[in-house]
Amino acid sequence: MKPTIPGRHPASPRKVPGLRPFALLMGIGAPSARQWDALGEALLVGDEPMDRLVEWMYADGMDRTRPLFERALAEGIAAVPDAPEPLREFFVRYETPPDWVDWDKIRRAERVFRIGGTDGLYIARDVSLLGGYLASGFNKTLVRTGALEKGPAKRFAETLQWALDVTSDDGMRPGGLGYRSTIRVRLIHAFVRRHVAAQPDWDHAEWGVPINQTDMAATLVGALISPFVGAMPMGIVPTRADLDAGAHLTRYVGWLIGVREEWLPNGFRDSVRILYHCMCAITNPDETTPQLAMPMGDDPLGWHYRNFPALRGRIARAQHLSIASAFLGPKAMRHLGLPAHMPPWYPLLRIPVNLTRSGAALLLPGGTDRAAARGRRDQEAFLRTLIGDQEAVIGASVRHVSHAA
Repeated sequence: MKPTIPGRHPASPRKVPGLRPFALLMGIGAPSARQWDALGEALLVGDEPMDRLVEWMYADGMDRTRPLFERALAEGIAAVPDAPEPLREFFVRYETPPDWVDWDKIRRAERVFRIGGTDGLYIARDVSLLGGYLASGFNKTLVRTGALEKGPAKRFAETLQWALDVTSDDGMRPGGLGYRSTIRVRLIHAFVRRHVAAQPDWDHAEWGVPINQTDMAATLVGALISPFVGAMPMGIVPTRADLDAGAHLTRYVGWLIGVREEWLPNGFRDSVRILYHCMCAITNPDETTPQLAMPMGDDPLGWHYRNFPALRGRIARAQHLSIASAFLGPKAMRHLGLPAHMPPWYPLLRIPVNLTRSGAALLLPGGTDRAAARGRRDQEAFLRTLIGDQEAVIGASVRHVSHAA
């Protein structure tokens, strides 16, 4: 093991549940020796622009600098007269999208994500997020933010609200809903990085930097590309242009959230490659895996249903476990502390429904717009099912970190 690589980085690539067959189908193999070292080295790299801004915010007093940050985020840096140079430098940089951003592709990706409806969100929850708990190195950070106490519904609701903001109409334009939510998530990441790294039990040599580039790249691509990957076996049929648009949105969101250029995807296949290679490096279940996964497996029992909540909760639990089991497989389910064998009844039931809807969206006049509108209504209804009448406030589940950091 090289001294510049933390101990958590394995000697060779690990098997990745669920994603490996898809990667092989696309001709994506294991990382090269250079790529493998880069994945390990990136465990030591945070987000220098935002980390530098946060250090300035604390040095000058959070009671003064945080309101300035919030005003710049809400109204633009031009709305902050005599803005301090660190704040101006950051916002001028990120209020100016890179030349490579294609807004037509971004708009297309927003629509495609909405067309995926709840099935796309289920993949994000039951495969990407739940399967992500197999990455114990990332869990080390998560449990230190109080994740076990906050509960999985609230955490996923915040993630879901962010995804809905990102894929809202023109949400990623500077000042848009998705832009503001993404910058806020980036700020929260910096707070968490500072807070967790300062804890006496944080083992930098073994675990690297909290919320590092490898973990961020895996989380980014997992959140925005997994719904595309997982929805296809469930009968949702995107075009090649749809997939490339989704990758382009992921690239821009990644740039805005602090992922470095080398981990930003160029096209859909490259998105899958980045996700697969990252997961080969960070998949390493330990005792934190079931600690986080088991409450999530049972979480549907407590969701907010208008009618027959006990019955619908049990059905929803079986439904989401059937999705997780179908994609992750029995070995991963055992690591997660969840039932290893659950019939894949929900994915099988959805295939004919989604194939029919995909065909209608592609062939009927106005079909795509209707499918996107219906999908977004379903996605917003799922958010209400998760948390009822509460509001999903991005960062609320780790709010104490910003005060303690």
